[in-house]
Amino acid sequence: MANTSQARKRARQAEKHRQRNAAQRSTLRTAIKKVLKALRAGDKAAATEAYKAAVPAIDRAAGKGLIHANKAARHKSRLNTHLKAMG
Repeated sequence: MANTSQARKRARQAEKHRQRNAAQRSTLRTAIKKVLKALRAGDKAAATEAYKAAVPAIDRAAGKGLIHANKAARHKSRLNTHLKAMG
């Protein structure tokens, strides 16, 4: 356990950051899953709408350092590839 007041404060801050990061990561994953669910259902219109909502969420996560920029690009690219493959 933290012994100094500075270390106690840092522990409090770390916990707040951890919880915020977890919530944002969950939001990101949900947005990606919505696209995948629509793709699996074969609903191109719903998949397109979900993709348009997921792209800003992915970019936001990358901008905040939650995920690496390359991972964000990879997710967007793969989702878009699946979307285009629907015909």
